[in-house]
Order: sequence, then structure tokens, then C-alpha cells
Amino acid sequence: MSPAPPVTITFLGGLGEIGRNCAAIETEGKILLIDCGLMFPDADMPGVDLVLPDFTWLRERGDKIVGCIVTHGHEDHHGGLSFLLRDLSFPIIGSALSLALARNRIEEAGLLDRTEMIVVGDRERRSFGPFDCEFIPVTHSVPHAFATAIGTPQGVILHSGDFKLDLTPVDGRLTDLSAIGAIAEDEGVRLLLADSTNADQHGHSRSETSVGKVLYDLFHAHEGRRIVTTCFASHIHRIQQVADAAIAFDRTVATLGMSMKKNVRLAREMGLLSIPDSHLRDIDEVGDMEPGKVCVISTGSQGEPMSALALMANQSSRFLKLDEHDTVILSSHPIPGNEMNVTKVIDGLMRLGVQVIHSGVEDVHATGHAKADELKTYHSIAKPQWFIPVHGEYRHMVAHAAIGRQMGVPDERVLLCEDGDQVTLTDQGLTRSGRVPAGYLYVDGLGIGDVSHGVLRDRKVLADEGVVVVIAGVDLDAATIVVGPEVITRGWVHAAEAEDLLDECRAVVAKELEQALVDDPTGGVEALARVVRRSTGRFVNARTRRKPMIVPVVMES
Repeated sequence: MSPAPPVTITFLGGLGEIGRNCAAIETEGKILLIDCGLMFPDADMPGVDLVLPDFTWLRERGDKIVGCIVTHGHEDHHGGLSFLLRDLSFPIIGSALSLALARNRIEEAGLLDRTEMIVVGDRERRSFGPFDCEFIPVTHSVPHAFATAIGTPQGVILHSGDFKLDLTPVDGRLTDLSAIGAIAEDEGVRLLLADSTNADQHGHSRSETSVGKVLYDLFHAHEGRRIVTTCFASHIHRIQQVADAAIAFDRTVATLGMSMKKNVRLAREMGLLSIPDSHLRDIDEVGDMEPGKVCVISTGSQGEPMSALALMANQSSRFLKLDEHDTVILSSHPIPGNEMNVTKVIDGLMRLGVQVIHSGVEDVHATGHAKADELKTYHSIAKPQWFIPVHGEYRHMVAHAAIGRQMGVPDERVLLCEDGDQVTLTDQGLTRSGRVPAGYLYVDGLGIGDVSHGVLRDRKVLADEGVVVVIAGVDLDAATIVVGPEVITRGWVHAAEAEDLLDECRAVVAKELEQALVDDPTGGVEALARVVRRSTGRFVNARTRRKPMIVPVVMES
């Protein structure tokens, strides 16, 4: 009997970080993508708007891609599609809501003609090239998320998607453990790729419905005050519970923020969100209403500098002016890296006298990711032969690997991988088989990929140390300085207060430049620019112990 074709999994993002989730499964000359997400920049990425996976490997194999499964509607799983579709064309597969949310960025980029949106339902089975896929309902912080059981020549690869085991979800749609159990008992799960985000947290995550009870109590406690709540615009179930609490106390609901307004409209049209027309008003209409009759649902839960909540905190919002008569509820938890922005917004609100309630003081948030005990349950049902933790920082994946071993996966069958790793399934088992480019691809304004690590390093220097520009004009034939040197600085010292220091810098540079012209008059302006850079750098460091960016400009007259 001839061996079955091998199956290779290439991890392009999401392993060792929160975001950029993207994996490629390849067999018989065809590739199926699982997600294609983006990541928001860290504080050490000045000027960067978004971070994408490195698409080099995919671009070289674009004709092999049979589709991309979007596991759910969060941008860290679909936000990269509007950039990859600029170069490639392939179908996108997912639930109706996931595709509707993914469609927004793709439509803004004018790329809808480069893809086909294929809607699939719960427990539906569809084939894409050599891949036989079953879409399994899971509970997450956005409705209609999927796990995917992918039939391949090497058996079933089960990708958990982002999930939790919420036994009382808002919409009653449970994580379908029976479907996973049926696969495990029938053909078996050859390889499990599973969400690791909360693997290092003990216990079981709270049900989303428990947040609704807290919100109801808060609306009761703050009767007579205007209430502004924030959460992710994609968290339709949270929005529903906020609206339910508001309506229970006869409040009018208004949305603030473009994505919140758009997603509420979309979810109502799809029947996923129930807010009566009688209780929904435009934000322009609530400013003069009685405060105790208003609930505003806003974007900005992560403290984004230009978000609706941040604008209210610094009194720049054209819609609402907050004061001591207002209550703001942050129904979310900061994503790692956003803590400083959230704290800044909370401080700004409190300076206005606003009463602020967040997850640190009340249980106004429930995670969408399974904790350790839920992951143990999942493993006990899936019973995978091989296991690779995915989706999370490295510490999360290490914790999940330990859970996999604890639940019976042999140590040698648990692989810890990182972005860029390739593994291959054959009849003999799972082995590491290579590496591909998987660095960060930065989006800066309209530019994509033109921000290198060198550019970021320069921006950090400019931000931390400033810049010193030295301009000089020389006559190479006469071996003399005819203009300057002029010293211009930003961020090193304040020129108006440091004229003596700048004069001393000019004198030092002039002396070394004159000597260079005498020693080597044929060296050219490039050699002279190096002299200016070295002499300026030595002076600046010696006098101030700082290392600003030195920009020498030597011109031949």
C-alpha cells in the first residue's frame, strides 16, 4: 500500500503573540489558509498603524490557495485579508457574520472583486480542493465562531478557533463538544491546533450571561445619571446585555463611534441583536435628553487615542461633554500592551468628575477564551494523537503544552512552534520540516512593508534623543569652508537656550572639517560628511552624554 500524501502546516502568525493569526495547510499542491489577521502596534513601533504577517511565502504560492477560512469576526483573524488580496485572489469562507465583518475592510480597499464570500453554517461540511472541512460551533466573544475539522490525506486536523466553554451563552449556541467527540471516536483527531490565550489561568471562565446581571445592578445603582458603556464593537452579545439593562430602566440607547454604529446596524439586520426602534436614537439627539434616560454604547474600550471614549475624556468630543453627573462603564479588559492607554483615559475621565467602573472594581467583563480547566475538558474529548498549542504569547503556549501532556498526549507528540515554523504530517508522524519568512510587515499610512526595523530604530532615536543637523558648504579646489557649518537641532537641546553650546559645536566641527580639507582635498563631499558626523557625535556625547541622530549635509560650492 502506497503512503498517503504528506500534509505540511506553515505558521505565519499568532504563535508567540496576540494577533496576526495565520496558518497554511498544504497537501497535494493545494493550500488552505486558516485566518489572515492583523496586530495593532506596540508602544515601541512609533508611526506604525498596523502589523501584518509576512506574506512573502504565500505570494510565491498564490496559485495554490483554494481558500481562507475565517474562524470568527475579530480583526486579528481577518484584518490582513484586505492587504493580501491586493496581490492574490482566493475565496473566503466563514459564517455570515464573520464574512460581513471581514467584508468591511475589503470593501474599503476596493478588493471585493478579487474574492468570493462563501457562507457556511453550523455543522456544514464543504470540500475545498483536497480538504474536507466541517464547521463546528464554538462560543467566543463574537457570535457564530467556528472550530474547523479539516479532513486531509493524513487524517483530521482540528483547529479549535478562539473559544470558551460557556454553558449559558447569550444566544444559546454552545461549543459543540458532541461533534468533536464524534470525530474523536470515529476517524480520530490526528493533530489538534488549539487556542492557548488563557492556558496559564486556573479554573473556568465566567459565562457571558453573568456580565448581564452585573450590568443590570449597575444601571439600578446609577439611576438618574447618564451612563456611557464601552466594549468591543464586535461583541454583539455584550452590546445586547448593555441594551437589555438600559431598556429595563427605560433608557434610550445611542451608539457612538463609526464601528459601533455600523456593527449594531449589521447585527440588527441579521437578527443577531434585538433593540426596539422605540429605544434606539441617534447620538445627535441625546445631548439634551434627561441624563437618567440615556445610555450611550461607545467604542474606545482599549483607550485608543482617537476613539470616541478618548475624545470624551479630553473634552474633544463634539457629541457629549461629560461631567460629575455621568457614569462610564468600561465593559472590557485591556489587551496586553494597551494598559497605559486605558489608564490615561480613566484618569482623564476622573479629572472631569466622571464615575468610572471597570473590570478592576466590578465584574463587568468575561473573557472569550478558555481557561485551564476548560482546555482539559476539550483535550479529554478531542483525544488528539499530536498537539501544537497556537494563538498566544509563548508563555501561554508553554502552559497549554503542559496541559496537553497532563491530559495524555505523549511528551514527544507535543510540539511547541513559533511563527515561521513548518511541520509535516506523514504516515510516520509529525516532524519539523523547515522555516519560512515570518517577520513583521508594518503598515504606515498608505505604505505597506516600507517600514523596516531600521526605520523604526531611527524613529525611536528621534523620539528619545532628538536630531542634530550640521550643514556646511565647501570649495574643494580651494580646500576651504565657504558656508557654515550651521548646527540645527530638534529634541537635543533647545536652541534658544543653548547658543553657547551650539557655537562651541560649530567651532569644533569647523576645525576638524578644515583639517580634513587640508589632509585630503580630493576625498570628496562623502568623506567630509563622515568627518562632520564623527566630530559632531563625539562633541555631543562628551558634552551631554546623549546620542541624538546626526545628519551631516556637506555641499560643494
